[in-house]
Amino acid sequence: MAPEMSLLTPEARRRLQALETFAELGSGFNIAMQDLDIRGAGNMLGAEQSGFIADLGYETYQKILNEAVHELKDEEFADLYADERAKNASSTAFVTDCQIDSDLEVMFSVDYIENVSERISLYRELDNIETEMELLEFEKRLEDRFGKIPVEGQSLILVVRLRWLAMKFGIEKLVLKNERMTAFLVSNSQSPYFQSEPFGRLLQYMTLHPRQCQLREQNHRRSVIFSDVRTVEKAFDVLLEVSK
Repeated sequence: MAPEMSLLTPEARRRLQALETFAELGSGFNIAMQDLDIRGAGNMLGAEQSGFIADLGYETYQKILNEAVHELKDEEFADLYADERAKNASSTAFVTDCQIDSDLEVMFSVDYIENVSERISLYRELDNIETEMELLEFEKRLEDRFGKIPVEGQSLILVVRLRWLAMKFGIEKLVLKNERMTAFLVSNSQSPYFQSEPFGRLLQYMTLHPRQCQLREQNHRRSVIFSDVRTVEKAFDVLLEVSK
């Protein structure tokens, strides 16, 4: 029982939609997460609740928090974490994650997986996969439960492999829009990455394909633009060729 939707505040409408969406038995956690997203998580070291997280989303808030922690380790508290940084440098891990932004259809469609909470759960599971073996097992379970994976679902799974490959080449963000791929490289211009083998491979690929590639520096941020990239498959093939 509720007033007409036009009389409700946006926040109230979101609460009702959450209750409608997560109506199955055992959906309490999902409702709690939605409530946290709407109200805001508040201060980490206090009792005050702010609405900051409501504007960002819970997972984006977590990512920003992790980035801030890494920045403090690399700069203000560099001496305390010198051993940890040396270990990371020896493993050539120049980036800890790669964000992918795309206007392509990469998703599990409603026709393939009808239940919303189940789709969200599978998205989270896919995001946490770290090895090729785990990814193959995920694909097999998906086909066993829902049948043959449609094209947009296969593209979504390939995005995971694309992200892994991008991280190897020091790419912090990958944008697939307007039939081209823009790879934003390590933001720290003093990073040893720019004297590393992965960066050298990128330069070599650009030398061999001058018409398809362009190195750009804007606001002290370096990026590589690859033209004629219309699909996730093409983007993956480009980075795979760079690695060879």
